[in-house]
Amino acid sequence: MRFNRLVPELYCSDFERSLRFYTEVLGFAVRYARPEERFAFLDREGAQIMIEQPGDDGRAWLAGELAYPYGRGINLEIEVSDVASLYSAVVAAGCRILVPLEDKWYRTGETLGGNRQFVVLDPDGYLLRFVQDLGEGA
Repeated sequence: MRFNRLVPELYCSDFERSLRFYTEVLGFAVRYARPEERFAFLDREGAQIMIEQPGDDGRAWLAGELAYPYGRGINLEIEVSDVASLYSAVVAAGCRILVPLEDKWYRTGETLGGNRQFVVLDPDGYLLRFVQDLGEGA
């Protein structure tokens, strides 16, 4: 298995709930897990993420109190091949959508880069922005 150079590790308040959300709703696959540590390494189309529920062993790496929403100030962009189908699954599951499915163009130097995208909150409030590349425009 190839590991990306950057793999976010997200603390969660309920490991089983988060694992169901990431695998059953968002379509991530478990590449390996340590259930006894409430930890899983997940992958979807090459996007890798780790989830973990901190225990009482003092091993949690926290710079402050862990309180909802956990992901204050960060959103994770995750590229997928079919964002519309994923959006339909997220809506059907009753997830909290922050930004509905949209086409958005961003200036990237002299050109524009397009994304079809939406933003959903995971069970602990992390912002997940799923995108599908629309190419470049003038």
